[in-house]
Amino acid sequence: MPAALAAAGMAGWLAAAGQAGAVTIPAADPHVARMGRTQTQADGGVRFSYPGVSFQVSFEGTRLIATMYASGKQSYVDVIVDGTARKLRLQEGRQTLVLAAGLARGVHSAEIVNRSETWQGSAALLDLDTDGAWRAAPALAERKLLLLGDSVTCGAAIDRVPGEENGAASANPRASYGMLLARQLNAQVQLVCYGGRGLIRTWEGKTNELNLAGYYGMALPIQPVAVPWDQRDYRPDAILVAIGTNDMTTGIPEREQYVAAYVSLVRTLLRDHPQAQLMLTEGGILTGEKQAALTSYIQETIRRVGDARVHAIASTGYPGDAANGHPTRAQNVSIASDLLPQVRKLMRW
Repeated sequence: MPAALAAAGMAGWLAAAGQAGAVTIPAADPHVARMGRTQTQADGGVRFSYPGVSFQVSFEGTRLIATMYASGKQSYVDVIVDGTARKLRLQEGRQTLVLAAGLARGVHSAEIVNRSETWQGSAALLDLDTDGAWRAAPALAERKLLLLGDSVTCGAAIDRVPGEENGAASANPRASYGMLLARQLNAQVQLVCYGGRGLIRTWEGKTNELNLAGYYGMALPIQPVAVPWDQRDYRPDAILVAIGTNDMTTGIPEREQYVAAYVSLVRTLLRDHPQAQLMLTEGGILTGEKQAALTSYIQETIRRVGDARVHAIASTGYPGDAANGHPTRAQNVSIASDLLPQVRKLMRW
């Protein structure tokens, strides 16, 4: 694949490609394996907004072209072709993207992974095109994880650069502790997360915005009209809840209010997913008295719920670095390593 395609020549290249036996399929086609929460549209396009949502294909051909749509200018995706990854920034609106060109004849693999959070914009994969043939969709792992959390779970600021503003471009869910954990467990994973949000309040102390109990039930937690998620469409074996950091930003919340909200959430999870084991943890940032308070709230929640499927697992607080308080790439590796033996033991994996 060429390192770059000159903008001036791209339109002509695409026109020529369109005359060379294009084989186009919608994103919802059975040849496309999907992981993560999405919404299928009437035309076969697939909308998404949570980080980590991915589309995988296998094909025979010399090129791969995608038609995509982005709601704004803060959406980024990773494109991985035959194991080589590159980051793309989506333009606002509908666009055609050359994901691969000049490939040798033969079988190739490709994956598109959403890097951005919902508050940075939603996007859609509309269709995919090649000049050869589509192979069967890659098989997804049988084990399934569901991770509920905030910006740490989303992979925020992992690719930050010291001295530069680190916004949407620095997020990297593929390097997040959750996706690292899933790969080590050979499991699918859904990252149901939202930066700045908590169990009962945001990092600013707001209670009138969408917090975990709200976005847990959404395929796209976009505002003002969210898209609901049917919990029957994904049956996790294990649910990991890593929430509370943002609740603690303005101070330790009142115990009874917090525990009551946590008990309500856990009972909802147990009802929605009778097959799953639930694991509650403090997340990868909190330390000191705030971590101790959350640990105590989790223990009280488990006591009140009184269900053998609900467990506490311990997290270590990591300080980020001088540039950003979110865990670094290396610290995400450490978080995954902290959680892995605990999850393996509980799940007998």
